[in-house]
Amino acid sequence: MKDDGMNSVRPTTGRGLSYPEVGATRLGPLPDGYHHLHHTTRIGRGRAVFDAAGEAVTTWRMHRTSGARVRSAAVRAEPGARLQVSVGVGPLRFTAPCEVIWTAYESNRTGFAYGTLAGHPERGEESFVVDIRDDGSVWFTVMAFSRPARWYARLAGPLVPVLQKWYAERLGHTVRRLAADRYWR
Repeated sequence: MKDDGMNSVRPTTGRGLSYPEVGATRLGPLPDGYHHLHHTTRIGRGRAVFDAAGEAVTTWRMHRTSGARVRSAAVRAEPGARLQVSVGVGPLRFTAPCEVIWTAYESNRTGFAYGTLAGHPERGEESFVVDIRDDGSVWFTVMAFSRPARWYARLAGPLVPVLQKWYAERLGHTVRRLAADRYWR
C-alpha cells in the first residue's frame, strides 16, 4: 500500500516476521515489553548533505561502511526487500535476516525500517531516518525496539542494549562521514 506516493508501507501479512507490532517505528509509540533504543546524531547542514546521507542510508552503504556485511537482491530499501546483515569476525559472526517494513522518500525525510525474520538473534524492528529541519540542519536517527529471540542473545543479557547503542552511534558517525565526503567531492 502507498500513501501520498512518497512513502511505502509493506502490507502486514506476517510473512515470516518474528514480532506482531509491525510498523511501530514509523508512527510510534514503541511497544511495551521490549528494549527501546533512540539515538540521534547531527550530520551537518543543507540539502546536499541531506541527499548524500539519505542515499547512504537507503542503499545499505551506511551498514557496509560501518563494517557490517549486507546481502540483498535489492539495491535500495523498498518494502518487502529482504536482507541479511552480519557483524562480527570468524566464529563470532552473527547473521540477522530482516525485511524492509516501510520506507520514506520525502522532501525532508528519507529512511526505512526493517523487521526481524526467523533466525534473527533479536525480535523487533529498527528504523534509520535522515531528516532536514527548518533551520537546514540534518539529523540521523536510529529507533528500535527489540528483545532476545535466540539463546545467545538472552545469555548476553544487559550487554545487548549496550552493543546496540554503540552500533547506532557508529552508524551516525559513518553517515556523517559519508555525507561530508560526498558533499565535498
